Amino acid sequence: MSPWTEDVRPEWIDYNGHLSEAYYVLVFGHATDAVMDQLGMTPNYLTATATSLYPLEAHLRYLDEVPAGARLEVRSAVIGVTGKLLWVWHEMWADDRLRASEEILAVHVDTRAGRSSPFPDGLRARAEALRVPPPEHASRRISLKYDNKAG
Repeated sequence: MSPWTEDVRPEWIDYNGHLSEAYYVLVFGHATDAVMDQLGMTPNYLTATATSLYPLEAHLRYLDEVPAGARLEVRSAVIGVTGKLLWVWHEMWADDRLRASEEILAVHVDTRAGRSSPFPDGLRARAEALRVPPPEHASRRISLKYDNKAG
């Protein structure tokens, strides 16, 4: 898939001088829109078919700071697809360093009916043709390991 690129805007920088956490989500959202376009789910298609993708769940890992003025590149992959669900993996890169990753699970929706609907055969086939195995860090969860001695 073609990567999504975007420049960090000055208003996205927080009090620490780095990309604020909310804007990671914004940029990944733009990358998801790019994935949809590459699958054929263009704005015209979405309007004509009264369908869309709605996110159900997301997991974001902040791996490294993103400095002001950085050029971001989000590399995306389809890592799973079912009759109604699309699982996407995003990696955010800047200056040749992995800065963050996000995985999202989205559902195909009939926007007129307000409920999930199956992917059209051609759309599902395009998604399946792009599918790659999930990376090692997909499907992780947040957890803490407690040391009973430390209290």
